Amino acid sequence: MSTTGRDRYRRGVDDVADRLPISLTAVRVALVVFVLAWILGPDELRSAVPIWLVFLIALGLEVNFLVGAFRAPRARSLERGPQTADRERYGYEDDGSDLLLVRDGDEELWIPYSGATDDELESLIAEARERPEEEPDVIVEERRSRWPAVRRFLTGLGVIGVLALVIWFVESRTGWDAVAGDTRAAAAARFSEEASRVAEKPVTIRCDESRDYVGFVQHADGVALVGGDRAYLTPERCYDLYRLAFEGEVTSSQTARALAVLAHEAWHLRGVRDEGTTECYGLQSGVEIGVRLGLSEETARQMMRQQLTENRLRSGASFEYLVPAECRDGGRLDLSNVTDFP
Repeated sequence: MSTTGRDRYRRGVDDVADRLPISLTAVRVALVVFVLAWILGPDELRSAVPIWLVFLIALGLEVNFLVGAFRAPRARSLERGPQTADRERYGYEDDGSDLLLVRDGDEELWIPYSGATDDELESLIAEARERPEEEPDVIVEERRSRWPAVRRFLTGLGVIGVLALVIWFVESRTGWDAVAGDTRAAAAARFSEEASRVAEKPVTIRCDESRDYVGFVQHADGVALVGGDRAYLTPERCYDLYRLAFEGEVTSSQTARALAVLAHEAWHLRGVRDEGTTECYGLQSGVEIGVRLGLSEETARQMMRQQLTENRLRSGASFEYLVPAECRDGGRLDLSNVTDFP
């Protein structure tokens, strides 16, 4: 590698080193801001975005930055004319207009030329090609550049770890986990009682604190075996129902969604398999469940109407949960003999 190539290499390494800290800082600041918004923000944000996904993306970016820092930049000439080192070699420090660029494969040779004959020019080219080149201590430079990259990566892991601990600390002292064990058991028994009314048989509702069945990877608010006797709800939905039934607190759309999920899974336990039909029945039964848990009939009906409207706006992965066209007042799925249509 010529002196000019070494200069280009160093400039490339410096450019990458200058850009990486800025990019990493921006990513980490954005991660901290989002985690704070996830903790302190609306319930809709926590419901829509699983926090593990945010940490996974952040970890992927940190790894990408680390790999990018190890990858040597491609050497490119920033000038079309001879470089300073080329002019100094042949004594043309002030003017390189008498230097001729000759390409030898991927190598560029600058040759002093002022009307030389073809034979003289070939001799100059052969002399330039055979001239020994200085080998820069590239390996040492690369090794030196790795520690800052590793240090930045470890710093990123530290930031992610601290934020994960903050999430764990907050979650363990708020929400469903903060409810006393005997109170959680009483709440689950109350939810089971309401589900048994809908299923028309004794059933059990479990709050899946371990996330074995719902939430996180499964990304579902509830699950039940059709015709079975047990259903699982996420701790978040259990907490919404607990706040309504035991504390008289309503969190608007979160309370409405929790009622709809409980009723939906109860209808699965009753034996209804189709998701769209189950959702339609669940929204109707959700009115009565809401009233029994403490809502006024008007509020419960308004909540279920809201859920029905949101259902009809869904698309993509939630398509199977769309209620059929017959899910309307007087339609085939109107459970007028069970409850009024929302």
